[in-house]
Amino acid sequence: MINATPLAPLALPPNLPPSSCFAPLLPLDAADSRAATALSPAQQEFSSLQAWLSAPRTLQLPLHQVECQQEQKGRALQRLLLQAHLQQRGPGDVGRALYVNQDGQKPTLYSHRRLHTRVLKTIFGPIQIQRMGYCRAGTASIHPLDETLQLPARSFSYELQKRMVKAAVQGTFRETGERIAEITGAPVPVRSIEEVLQQAAEDFDAFYVERTPPTSTGTGSILVAAVDGKGIPMIKPEGGQRAVRLTKGQKANRKKMATVAAVFIRAAWIRTPQQVVESLFRREPTTRAGESPPPRPEHKRVWASLIKGKAAVIGEVAAEVLRRDPQGHKIHVALTDGERALQILVSKNLQVTLILDLLHVLEKLWKAAYVFHAEGSTEAEQWVRLRAEKILEGHVSQVVQGIRQMVTKLALGGSKGKMLSSVANYLYRNRSRMHYDQYLARGLPIASGSVEGACKNLIKDRMERSGMRWTEAMAEAIVKLRAIYLSGDFDQYWPFHIQKDQERLHPAGRWSVVEK
Repeated sequence: MINATPLAPLALPPNLPPSSCFAPLLPLDAADSRAATALSPAQQEFSSLQAWLSAPRTLQLPLHQVECQQEQKGRALQRLLLQAHLQQRGPGDVGRALYVNQDGQKPTLYSHRRLHTRVLKTIFGPIQIQRMGYCRAGTASIHPLDETLQLPARSFSYELQKRMVKAAVQGTFRETGERIAEITGAPVPVRSIEEVLQQAAEDFDAFYVERTPPTSTGTGSILVAAVDGKGIPMIKPEGGQRAVRLTKGQKANRKKMATVAAVFIRAAWIRTPQQVVESLFRREPTTRAGESPPPRPEHKRVWASLIKGKAAVIGEVAAEVLRRDPQGHKIHVALTDGERALQILVSKNLQVTLILDLLHVLEKLWKAAYVFHAEGSTEAEQWVRLRAEKILEGHVSQVVQGIRQMVTKLALGGSKGKMLSSVANYLYRNRSRMHYDQYLARGLPIASGSVEGACKNLIKDRMERSGMRWTEAMAEAIVKLRAIYLSGDFDQYWPFHIQKDQERLHPAGRWSVVEK
């Protein structure tokens, strides 16, 4: 038998401020009967919790069981305290009638009054809100208390929606539902989660247009923009027939390309071509003694869109660059793959040094190497390494000429000849964006690891899990919200979203009180 002393009543600090979370549990002024009545259930629940913690049976339980049950009982107490708070605020009775303005017409009198009860699901559980409604025949009621409390239109509080969104951008909808059930004690349907997410993403564009750009004080001298594409598996359209057997080259999952963008500031990093080659083909990824580590991106923003076209996303990139550096004090650089249409759009919209991403060049070289050598062989690696070093030294034309000569001298036809010719043409077509020796000497970035990472972190890690298929609207919402989260802007975005949502729900000056 454990020798345990029953718990004494919780002692409160002598100088506890009135705003303390414990204040509602203190004895109240007898004159305030409404507050006393409202707080009575919470006080009873608190006394019950104290009694349970001191009960002999509870004192025999393992601590983890006490924690679990106390959490549930504590949630009930928190819900009752929140309910009591709302009761003390009253129903929002602002007068005998309202004048309501509608589209510039003469104000309409709303003189019918009735109390309505609304249920709101919060992080502590469901609460009931009694509020006065004003209406006239054939019209929906106006509830001034909804505006005062800044209530959402949905049955989920903004704080619960916030936690729902943060869970959904990191895990599946099933995991989100489980997480919310842990918080509130009640399950949430997947359909409700989807609706909350789509509405939560509505203010994405306005947020980035209106926000104050990150300060450039003490930051790097290079402003980098990178654009790429990434496929998202889509739900087949209604009426689409399932193929019994896939034909050659046919994919099991239909994907739609999202345009992915990244903008960030970076310090210059001067290197030699030999240093770059050494880092690319080094077996261990660690930085060697005496080598300077790569500069970290500053104020990085990543985003993507499935619905907007490439031109629209690149236009957003141009606007973000202008907001970051309106006076043009920094060096502006853009990294892309070799897609001609994308390069034309970037050149048209951005006044930048346009650089072909070295990672895409290496992909082409590896494909060419496998024409002559086995995949994973030392010979293939040496073949790529030699030509990568020549390209980094500024000798792109020599590499192109050498590959074309191989096709001619070895009389390579068929798939091998086609592959080598394709690689040579790719390098020749992009030679004006491959002055890597000059870029390195100026400390400019030559590889778009940032946007490659964005494609993986923003889309692949969340959107391409096993069995996942997306509608266009749902995918767009998740990509936007995940972009806000990964860019570190979520804590600033959410209050902005609440403000915009309230402006939509309660336009300023919509109603006024009829004077007595």
